[in-house]
Amino acid sequence: MSPKPRANDVKERLVEAAIRLIGEGGPEALQARKLAAEVGVSTMAVYTHFGGMAALVDEVARTGFLRLSAWLAEVGETEDPVADIFSLARTYRQAVAEQPQLYAVTFGQSTPGGKRATLSDLTTEEGREAAQEGLEAFDHIVRATERAIEAGRFRPADKYQAAAQLWSALHGFVTLEASGHFGPGEQGIEHILIPLGITLAVGLGDTVEKAERSTEAAKAAWRARNRNAGQGGND
Repeated sequence: MSPKPRANDVKERLVEAAIRLIGEGGPEALQARKLAAEVGVSTMAVYTHFGGMAALVDEVARTGFLRLSAWLAEVGETEDPVADIFSLARTYRQAVAEQPQLYAVTFGQSTPGGKRATLSDLTTEEGREAAQEGLEAFDHIVRATERAIEAGRFRPADKYQAAAQLWSALHGFVTLEASGHFGPGEQGIEHILIPLGITLAVGLGDTVEKAERSTEAAKAAWRARNRNAGQGGND
């Protein structure tokens, strides 16, 4: 007789199956019956491990934030914090582009089974205390923003609020691009995302010349990362 799977194993398999169903069929594909069949358990397992579909959706969102944080952690830090912000933006865009359905749930843009992920205001101390995984992902942008302020590239400001401005613009771009508003391929990066980033950097206190140099540094870093990963060197 096969050993009985551990509770944590079943829970993880349910989350992975939920992400797979959402990715293949959109938010409407996440149903307790389909999920149970995918994992090979009874529908009661969903309620045993999560208490209901709402908590499962929250767990999917938590997983999405953890994966996004892992992506952003790969960027690392250089001596140019503004270039690092551009690199984080490019990486964020790629992560969301590869799993758009997962991140639609993660950011509360879709509601599987009518359930929306529970989100917090990461610009406030109370909100940050309540959302560790989301904060972990957001903190990569916050840290780069803080470094830009300390380096005199951005004027003194609340680092969370300044980072939230950058995040808002970035996520708006990613959402519109995913909907096809900026054309096929990656042309939106050159035509929209990079000029948008320069505009924001200047608005936060940088100069146009320094911001443009940072974009070129970020492009070079992106090409190098892709070459090292064997993915080519497209801008």
